[in-house]
Amino acid sequence: MLDCAIIGGGPAGLTAGLYTTRGGLENVTMFEKGMPGGQIMNSSEIENYPGVTGEITGMDLMMPWPEQCQKFGLKHEMVNIVRVTKSNDIFTIHKEDGTTVQAHSVIIGTGSSPRRVGFSGEDEFFGKGVSTCATCDGFFYKGKEVAVIGGGDTALEEALYLAKICSKVYLVHRRDTFRAAPNTVARIKRTENIELVLNSSPDEVYGDAMGVTGLRVKNNDGETRDITVPGVFTFVGNDVNNQTLIQEDGSFLCDMNKAGEVIVDISMRTSVDGLFATGDMRIAAPKQVVSAAGDGAVAALQAISYVDEKLN
Repeated sequence: MLDCAIIGGGPAGLTAGLYTTRGGLENVTMFEKGMPGGQIMNSSEIENYPGVTGEITGMDLMMPWPEQCQKFGLKHEMVNIVRVTKSNDIFTIHKEDGTTVQAHSVIIGTGSSPRRVGFSGEDEFFGKGVSTCATCDGFFYKGKEVAVIGGGDTALEEALYLAKICSKVYLVHRRDTFRAAPNTVARIKRTENIELVLNSSPDEVYGDAMGVTGLRVKNNDGETRDITVPGVFTFVGNDVNNQTLIQEDGSFLCDMNKAGEVIVDISMRTSVDGLFATGDMRIAAPKQVVSAAGDGAVAALQAISYVDEKLN
């Protein structure tokens, strides 16, 4: 029986692991199907994490976190969790291999996944020229031209990263203004090898057996343009990874909003006692590392109080 089960190993889950173990819970396991660190591990540059100055990647930022947590006794189990249920005041964690473990409390922070845009050829060429990770795949296009689709902070930051290694970057955005930070927009406009393709949406990505050869975009007037590129990077938001909370009858374990985000209060408490939700999967998430870490700390402190009150 675990005092606390932590589902997800991003900034929220790791911080929750640090605070629960250091705060006195003796039996805490973090379940993360891959390497801990979360989506930020794919970021090419971090400028806005407090206290971190100079050039640093997401991987550089997150690398020390697991070791720090494990120092205080956090256990990490590399397994996919398919469902969390609750019965008789006890949570059951259902693993992909069919085994289960029980816990008095659960902190969930399974984050979100990059959203597909939905244009023709996107799925067909995903992994064959279409990517959602510039730091993962940008190297393959060194000295070549690529296209980036999106208008938020992530899209612009990744366009700037690609501009350092690619000969040219076409930045395709459906509006003529960006949702990104003003400083990032200014940097985009100063970068000579980034061409803005505004008021335009991707219509089709096409190619051959070797992969992508071009992207067709359509502007707001219906006119089309073919951009000859071997690589297309999409950054148009994320979908909440809430599958773990879906019950066998199709309902959710706790209350959610229409977007599938977990409804929490200021203390990260859900509608189910002992269940706390953190990071990108909860309502009104700023989707920043620092806020996800704060969520993890808040949830951990609440979980400690909940378990102490329950057992003593």
